[in-house]
Amino acid sequence: MKKYMMAALGGTVAGVLLTTQLAGPLIAQEADKGGSVYEQLDLFGDIFERIRAQYVEEVDSKKLMEAAINGMLTSLDPHSSYMAADDFSDMQVQTRGEFGGLGIEVTQENGFVKVVTPMDDTPAAKAGIQAGDFITHVDGESVLGLTLDEAVDKMRGEVGSEIVVTVVREGTEDPFDVSIIRDTIKLTAAKGRVVGNTVVIRLTTFNDQTFPGLQEELKKAVESLGGMENVNGLVLDLRNNPGGLLTQAIEVSDAFLDKGEIVSTRGRNPQDGERFNANKGDLIDGKPMVVLINSGSASASEIVSGALQDHRRAIVVGTKSFGKGSVQSVIPLRGDGAMRLTTARYYTPSGRSIQSLGISPDVVVNQPIAKEGETGTEAAAAEAAAKAKGEADLRGVLSNDSMTEDEKRQYQEEQAKAAEAAKLRDEDYQLAYAVDILKGAAAITVKAEN
Repeated sequence: MKKYMMAALGGTVAGVLLTTQLAGPLIAQEADKGGSVYEQLDLFGDIFERIRAQYVEEVDSKKLMEAAINGMLTSLDPHSSYMAADDFSDMQVQTRGEFGGLGIEVTQENGFVKVVTPMDDTPAAKAGIQAGDFITHVDGESVLGLTLDEAVDKMRGEVGSEIVVTVVREGTEDPFDVSIIRDTIKLTAAKGRVVGNTVVIRLTTFNDQTFPGLQEELKKAVESLGGMENVNGLVLDLRNNPGGLLTQAIEVSDAFLDKGEIVSTRGRNPQDGERFNANKGDLIDGKPMVVLINSGSASASEIVSGALQDHRRAIVVGTKSFGKGSVQSVIPLRGDGAMRLTTARYYTPSGRSIQSLGISPDVVVNQPIAKEGETGTEAAAAEAAAKAKGEADLRGVLSNDSMTEDEKRQYQEEQAKAAEAAKLRDEDYQLAYAVDILKGAAAITVKAEN
């Protein structure tokens, strides 16, 4: 906040000094502009008073003024808005990772609410809401014509209460209703697992818990593999991650970069631009990386994937990201409210803005959509394959005398890991593809060393 205020003050002082050096005609033009603004403010005051005095019903002056302010901000872009005191308080709670609601990140498109992404393990995700869905009605009432904040307010409610949203989905002919039970949303920012010798870290959001969670999950995964020397690489899963705090995106990127720019922001005035650079140190000692993204990866997720892609630190796999390349400053106002104002665009290290374009993956991999009845067929095939007998299952089989018991045990463990990876393809094709890339990279490295 101090930094923002200092920048504003600097601009004001510069304007005063410049004005004193201008010729008379230019001063007159500026005066005309100022007069026009004051005339418009007078007009606003007249309309405000006329509404208060003559509208068919008595109106709440505070709500009327807040609506006017919000209308001014939302006319700028989909991400600028006014937050009343309660909304500002809710936003502060959300950045700490726990809040009440459905668990969806939304924006507005063509007057309807568009789902950027459903958050993991939330009521919306469990109910089947998908990234790219349009919500047209809430409890039977159309959201067309409402501001985004008004539509979001309609979706809020007491924990445990039911809400029915009408969804329009690409590829589905007719709109359909989805019933969701509101719940307290507790976001686990980072989740870790091990697949074979690959560490997989999923980041669901960028809040205060993200970087500490990444460190903790990575540490546990590496320890479970017996040390970093046994890790063949890392998959950073940013799919359906709607973003969040810029500071956390910078820290996550810095965790895997030794040097160079991570991201830059450029505002209206060149002097307001900032560059953020990496510090020496890589949490995985230069091990290969794959970053997974999809259309639900937005904002901070795109900062991370763009930085790692531009520095050739990671292979980006999946589908094109959402394309939110703007920075919002949250500016506290009198009365405990705040405004969210778009103040800059951000740029990846190579200088590209991904606003409305998104991050294009190095390897495009679509997630197959299971057709009706396909799951059962695949399960039956897997079961049949599991029952197939090999040489080792035959009675009186000849023993293998070329391997020690320890070597046999190691071989069996490797076979089990391969089987686990094969099973993963049915569960999550994109993740399995990423794991296979790192497995191949590790095999090439071993051959090169030999």
